[in-house]
Amino acid sequence: VFPVVCGSATIPIAVDRLCNFIVEVGPSPLDRPPVTVVVGGREVEVVPDPTADTLVQVFKTAVDPYLGHISYFRVLTGTVKRDIHLTNGRTGDDERLRNVMSLQGGESVNVDRLPAGDIGAVAKLQATLTGDTLSAVGRATAPAIGFPSPVLEMAVTARVRNDEDKLANALHRLVDEDPVLTVTRNSETRQTLLGGLGETHLRNVMARLERKFGVKVDTDDVRVAYRETITAKSSAEGKYKKQSGGHGQFGVASIRIEPLPSGSGFEFADEVTGGAIPRQFITAVEAGVAEAMSHGGSSGYPVVDVKVAVFDGRHHSVDSSEMSFKMAGRLAFQEALGGARPVVLEPVVAVEVTIPSDCLGDVMGDLSSRRATVQGSEVDRWGDQVISAMVPEAEMLRYSIDLRSITGGRGRFTAHHDHYSRVPHGVDVPAPPEG
Repeated sequence: VFPVVCGSATIPIAVDRLCNFIVEVGPSPLDRPPVTVVVGGREVEVVPDPTADTLVQVFKTAVDPYLGHISYFRVLTGTVKRDIHLTNGRTGDDERLRNVMSLQGGESVNVDRLPAGDIGAVAKLQATLTGDTLSAVGRATAPAIGFPSPVLEMAVTARVRNDEDKLANALHRLVDEDPVLTVTRNSETRQTLLGGLGETHLRNVMARLERKFGVKVDTDDVRVAYRETITAKSSAEGKYKKQSGGHGQFGVASIRIEPLPSGSGFEFADEVTGGAIPRQFITAVEAGVAEAMSHGGSSGYPVVDVKVAVFDGRHHSVDSSEMSFKMAGRLAFQEALGGARPVVLEPVVAVEVTIPSDCLGDVMGDLSSRRATVQGSEVDRWGDQVISAMVPEAEMLRYSIDLRSITGGRGRFTAHHDHYSRVPHGVDVPAPPEG
């Protein structure tokens, strides 16, 4: 049973009642069990003792337009005094807490000290992030603060092209403030991805980008990083010949390609005998093949899980060069790929969905419509159903929104990449981005 207090902070309604309720019902720091901290490689249990060596943990970071970075912390033990020097357990850096502030409602009041169990804030720490531990006894690490993983990503771009650098800096500052927020750059799809706990969370972030940093943002769906592979052996010859006066370019490479097990990547073998291709040009052939694989096959996506063997070729004592054999390797692979029955692969994620029992049928049906392979379900200790499934990533891009609709906001899920699988016949694969 969990207590619930209804109210509104913006009107405000019942704020005083909530504060009084926390004081009356919430546990005192002294009522909490000891915190296990790692100091110098050994575990030490600490309790809120104002006379002990000081140990604090930063639980939030914010950016103030006047004060800069503000770190909010809880005093696990000891007493934080103005101008105290503490060591960051993650970086080993010395941090000086110049102006210690006590949080009193919406105000931050400068104080001389904060005892164990209290919560405070300090501005302008040099290298401290959310979750870091600061200690007076050298490098120490308190238990990590658990944050939920993002469940929804959106691709973001600055509406005005000249604001791209401004957007990157703003996103970096927001990630410092919000540890649940993630920003990643997918070099393959050429998208900047903003990840959060749902549509509302990300919309609020974009509103803050405009309000706080003056950057207007456009959003787009996340592109899926498809791959290609081959299902049969194939051989081909690549010939590169160019003559334009003076020394020309000449190189011929014969290669054989064959499929490898999923996840094997790229293997290259040199089977040339008799000096058909001089040794110094073999690596150029490999580079040309690798370049052709990265540019993709008929669908335009990178080719993976292929073994390539160069077994023959021809060269010219004057006109052959690394460039000519690199081009020969590239042309040979492009020719061989067409005869190796290429197929498109899609990323598959391992999903765990937790829902109330009365939603089981609807959620199962929805997962089936997403081409999911359900691996099982069980009941957790709260009585909720936990479904495990493998689902193509393309079917999960907006799943958090749909799951909320199906379960009335009572469902949650986690997902992580598991493997690549062949795209079934009849499923459309979008063209890769241009450029």
